[in-house]
Amino acid sequence: MRPDRADGEKPALTRCFRSPRRGGRRSSFLVMRLVLLHALPLDGTMWANEMRPRLYPAIAPALYNLGESLEDWAVGVLDIAGDGPLVLVGSSVGGSCALEVARLAPHRVAAVVLIGAKTAHHPEPSFRDEAIRLLADGGMAEAWPRYWAPLFGARTAPAVVEGARRVAFQQDISDVIRGVRAFHGRPDRAGFAQSWHKPLIVISGDQDRTPPPATAATVASSAPRGEFHLVKDAGHYVSLEQPSAIGGILRLVLHDLTDRP
Repeated sequence: MRPDRADGEKPALTRCFRSPRRGGRRSSFLVMRLVLLHALPLDGTMWANEMRPRLYPAIAPALYNLGESLEDWAVGVLDIAGDGPLVLVGSSVGGSCALEVARLAPHRVAAVVLIGAKTAHHPEPSFRDEAIRLLADGGMAEAWPRYWAPLFGARTAPAVVEGARRVAFQQDISDVIRGVRAFHGRPDRAGFAQSWHKPLIVISGDQDRTPPPATAATVASSAPRGEFHLVKDAGHYVSLEQPSAIGGILRLVLHDLTDRP
């Protein structure tokens, strides 16, 4: 892959993607757009670093109110995203949603980036029901330290964890429960990921356990155009824990896409 551009140069992520030729001539330029899909129990504000307009055009929709299933979420994301080639970036359950979007509208998707996301699904109904009961009875005050705080890397700055905790506590518990149900009811898309012939970028924190880096690397190696990135000193929420690393990877992904003839 190409190195990052020097300071002062126009970032690759603001470049345009040419639509296919029509009648021997290029049609109008279409802006490559990032669609940033959040993890549980957070919302689109987790992508604050990636949303800076000086870097690239991006949207970070809230997912919980788009429906009861990941398929519903994917339809809603496509409605929100608008026209133009999309680069889907999903963290955890957001990655599962990204796969659903790509499956529903492969012609609109230029690449998929999965961060701490699973493609396979092994149902765990007892775990799901336990999490829902804890959320309903004890709220985020009990669920956060049990399920989500332990997913951060051991060396993650306390301010980063606290910022995520605040976002989680701002969510309506019914929305988070809906998200838990959607996540645990997601389809198995391992086969789809293996058949995806466009770029599939898989990113894992070296301290992530859900899924561990070895599992994420296998997902990338099984895809025709898969690519794996291991980020040091990060757990499950890599974009929060190591935002500069994620920004660098996204710059290279968009550079490669926009430089293709």
